[in-house]
Amino acid sequence: MSTKFSRKTFLKGSVAGLGMMALNVCTAGAASAAEPAAAAAEDTNSLNLVPKKAASVKVTSRGSVSGGWQGEPVFPNWKGLDDTLAMNHMYTFVGYAGQGTLCVEPEAGVTGFNLFVNNRQINTAAMAAGGVWNVDISGQTINGRNTIQVGGIRPRGKKVTVRVGYPTVQEGSLQDVGIDRDALELLEQIIQADVNNGFPSAQMAIVKNGKLVYQNAWGKVNSYNPDGTPKTDSPAVTNDTLYDLASNTKMYTANYALQYLVTQGKANLDSRLVDLLGSAFVEDTIDITYNGYENPGLKVNKQWKAELTLRDILRHQAGFPADPQYYNDSYDQSSQSIVPGAVNVLYSGSDGSTETRTETLHSIFKTPLMYEPGTKTVYSDVDYMLLAFVIEKITGKGLDVFLKETFWDPMGLTRTTYNPLQNGFAPNDCAATELNGDTRDGYVSFTGARTVTTQGQVHDGKAYFCMAGISGHAGLFSTATELAKLASVMLTGGYGENRYFSRNVMDAFTAPKKEDAANWGLGWWREGDNQRCWYFGTQSSPNTIGHQGWTGTLTMIDPSENLVVVYLTNKINSRITDPANVNGFNGNWYTASTLGFVAQLLYQGLQNHGTDPNNAYSALLEDMAESKFALVAEGGSVPATHPLVRSGYAVLEAMAAHANATHSYLDRNYFNDALTLLDDTRDAEELAKLKKMLNKF
Repeated sequence: MSTKFSRKTFLKGSVAGLGMMALNVCTAGAASAAEPAAAAAEDTNSLNLVPKKAASVKVTSRGSVSGGWQGEPVFPNWKGLDDTLAMNHMYTFVGYAGQGTLCVEPEAGVTGFNLFVNNRQINTAAMAAGGVWNVDISGQTINGRNTIQVGGIRPRGKKVTVRVGYPTVQEGSLQDVGIDRDALELLEQIIQADVNNGFPSAQMAIVKNGKLVYQNAWGKVNSYNPDGTPKTDSPAVTNDTLYDLASNTKMYTANYALQYLVTQGKANLDSRLVDLLGSAFVEDTIDITYNGYENPGLKVNKQWKAELTLRDILRHQAGFPADPQYYNDSYDQSSQSIVPGAVNVLYSGSDGSTETRTETLHSIFKTPLMYEPGTKTVYSDVDYMLLAFVIEKITGKGLDVFLKETFWDPMGLTRTTYNPLQNGFAPNDCAATELNGDTRDGYVSFTGARTVTTQGQVHDGKAYFCMAGISGHAGLFSTATELAKLASVMLTGGYGENRYFSRNVMDAFTAPKKEDAANWGLGWWREGDNQRCWYFGTQSSPNTIGHQGWTGTLTMIDPSENLVVVYLTNKINSRITDPANVNGFNGNWYTASTLGFVAQLLYQGLQNHGTDPNNAYSALLEDMAESKFALVAEGGSVPATHPLVRSGYAVLEAMAAHANATHSYLDRNYFNDALTLLDDTRDAEELAKLKKMLNKF
């Protein structure tokens, strides 16, 4: 005897049967869940069935749902019931190929549900109702925007919560992300040739698509003795060596802290400084007439200060002078210059104590504005010194403590710190900076100036003398690798299960501050329309952001490429070239110090479209050499020992290394042609050396 079923009756029975089966599977536990689900998959007409092609992923139980999430949608209708029906069951997040975990929580009583990641169905049999499950989706994720789809929840009316974590930085290779190895070899040849010819040291890390694909280091921790002779007993720089980040500090301390606090609703960019720091910020202002600027009078100046907001500060349009040197007792505030015998009316002290740090805040209160806020952009360290105090006021914690608790420890950053020598590091763990302290080889002096090589102490005077080493404008030390991990947060907003910045907040901080100032965000430097190509190259996207530091440091973050490049040097670990320019160090003359050449060459290897770029590299090296020796010619009679000439030699030596690596006759021809740039008399010794460098093949 046979029984006939209508399609409707058959489906109804199948759903009911599957519901009981799913419930049994879930209560049986994760270990045995897959088998009955696979058996049920034969009936493809039933809802909540897992077809044979569904992905069986690793599912593990977790006891807690604490954490900061990229998204926490509750299905169905995570945005509320709406006639945009498809949207109600889909959620999109940022991820990278090869990594990703969902935290899935079917509420008690759920008998089954569907889960898709990027249109690929996931076997949900092991995700028992009432439990919280970590689901490994690393095999389904792609670089960029990923979509999860949750539906078919049974019985109807039940809910499934899916929590989405953030990507982290994982180990990878250049090949994984499509960067041509030849481009990195060329960078290595240039940097190493510069080091061979007198450049102090460098360190680099590259993160792309959530993978740390490159890290390297060149040179010595401390390259020179105070008299400028080479220091032969210094250890080599490693990937673990800490560098003084200088103004890169601004982004990873004050900016990161404020972006986090704004995301948390604990700070408002339009809050007035006077409301945050007290009336003394305005009332203590004194009258100073700055040379070249009209003095509006003390009353007007106070009115200007009373209206200043956090947004004004972040735009570097608040009106403060760039570098009032609160630590220098011989600094003339009117001329903004060192004048022997002058009295610094804003002097706060130079002992680096916490008491002087407090006094420095009072000196900032007394500082009148140099220009009407909003009418100019003057890059000022005072802005970010102020932000340090604002953050401490809001959080009730020291800036260093807040950053360590919020970012460094949760992200596993053990070599990122203020004041390394006070936090477990030795001098040789840190790349040295100025050879003779703060004296510019004896050409500058003031009370309390350091006279020995600066190593493990922040180079910046305001940070060291006035802020006890802890400021928003300078003072942070890190490695290229750790800073690249920290910078990667700007691509996603978080790290693992740590939510730091909302997308809206990141957009607000990185958008052009004005239509005619697209090279600035709020604190962040922007590429815009080739407006920062000296740092980010000409091939980076217009929304590339980052910052530079005076000691020779660079961060570049290109969201369009999911790319982070951190390049750190200690170029000022060298003598002053000419006493007429006490900020002109020998290290500044080398290609390795220009920072932007890294991005320019790296993009050549990222965007070579399958071609062999080596001939283009050789042609570019010859052009670089020609430009170097054109600069030499502009300098008149420049000796072979001058660092500019030495840097020219380095480019030619890099050309020889490149030709030897490619075994290309065309590359040899470029090299031989470039040798004609040398002067037969001045460069005779180098010319003989270069001819011997080229291998015969």
